[in-house]
Amino acid sequence: MVLSKKLIFLLFVSVVYLLVVPASAIRSFLEKPRNANIDGSLRYVESPEYRNSQECPVTGSHYLICDPNLIHVAMTLDSQYFRGSIAAVHSVLKHTSCPENVYFHFVASINSDFQELTEMVKSIFPSLSFKVYFFDEFRVKKSISSSIRQALDNPLNYARTYLAEIIEPCVERVIYLDSDVVLVDDIQKLWSISLTGSRIIGAPEYCHANFTKYFSDNFWSDTKLSKVFQGKRPCYFNTGVMVMDLGKWRKGDYTLKIERWMEIHKEKRIYELGSLPPFMLVFGGEIEGIDHRWNQHGLGGDNLVNSCRTLHPGPVSLLHWSGKGKPWVRLDQGNPCPVDLLWEPYDLYRLSSSDSFDLQQQ
Repeated sequence: MVLSKKLIFLLFVSVVYLLVVPASAIRSFLEKPRNANIDGSLRYVESPEYRNSQECPVTGSHYLICDPNLIHVAMTLDSQYFRGSIAAVHSVLKHTSCPENVYFHFVASINSDFQELTEMVKSIFPSLSFKVYFFDEFRVKKSISSSIRQALDNPLNYARTYLAEIIEPCVERVIYLDSDVVLVDDIQKLWSISLTGSRIIGAPEYCHANFTKYFSDNFWSDTKLSKVFQGKRPCYFNTGVMVMDLGKWRKGDYTLKIERWMEIHKEKRIYELGSLPPFMLVFGGEIEGIDHRWNQHGLGGDNLVNSCRTLHPGPVSLLHWSGKGKPWVRLDQGNPCPVDLLWEPYDLYRLSSSDSFDLQQQ
């Protein structure tokens, strides 16, 4: 692949920003996963072995969900974003000092093939502690209105609203991750962040963003609706990376509160961005702010244009390809953005010869 001068310059800028990342994280970008072969029907290579690199809390059982020493991570699984989910899991395990203590909760559509998804994850990560849950899309479908991008209308995007119901009651805390992220830091650091007082969600906040643009004139002109932010200082936050207190969520019945805003939206059209605005309506101004290094979002461009972006200045712990462009798509098309080259080392998918031919024909 021949890089243009502009692409080389953008790559140089991104690398300069990465110089503030710990050396161990930078090295990880340069290390490809080993090419161990698995069942030829699957085009994913088996992940490396992950072992605790320090003395870690001892878990009672590798698959005991209620063990208090586990770090719980929730993600969605579907065919369109499966490749991204696998890369995200690989990055979490690669950088944490206690990989054997991480438990993954995967949420899939009730219409998906449960057995196939489970077997694929097992084949790629033979020693992974995980469980696949079904999400009943019909519960939320009736409340979904079309948004500015079709992908945002996928009912599975709303599964994060129902984690407190889907995951076992003994799990009182979880880190939710979108499928288009990779971590370059130890997830234990994110897990250890305190949610003070009545805070239910921890996430990076962006108070410089124009908060008003996330809601329509119908919302701001209706004083009964807009008074929800009265006495608060709400800031934009991205729901693709959240530390969530499921115990407090259940006690406050926050799923119902989000559903009520979705019903209002269905009637009055008060926002455009899918599953994000209801979270901001319920939690805006009451978020536990987390360092921005834990969500370098927007690397996929905006919601309408697949554009290249550089990293924001400052340290990086998590890269997030929110927006229209996804790194695996751009890499396969032979037209990656510089930041996509930072995602590639975590990719465990390998193109077949037929895939390569199809791409050349496009």
